[in-house]
Amino acid sequence: PSLLLLQLPGSSLSREQTHCREVMSSRRKRASSITEDEINDLVLKLHALLQESNPRGTARVPVPPAWKILEETCRYIKKLQTEVDDLSERLSQLLASADSNGVDADILRSLLQQ
Repeated sequence: PSLLLLQLPGSSLSREQTHCREVMSSRRKRASSITEDEINDLVLKLHALLQESNPRGTARVPVPPAWKILEETCRYIKKLQTEVDDLSERLSQLLASADSNGVDADILRSLLQQ
């Protein structure tokens, strides 16, 4: 999801809106700096390492393979990244529509400064 920050013609962005846009943009750049192929390659390498370090038959209690736990963790992280993108977009929309002198703007400012 892309960051959506509404701006009416002839209007200017507030300092908070500009800050939010910059923060969200830098987060997206960092998040997109590693490709899906690179992630998959790293998962395969870790899977191979985990197989080497944990020979079968050494555990008494059945435990899911470490690679399976790692795959589930990666899926969960990707889901969280999507949620962060969605929330960032929503926050940008709220900032764009907030009255710059109103209570909503004050709440959003305090959230951005945390």
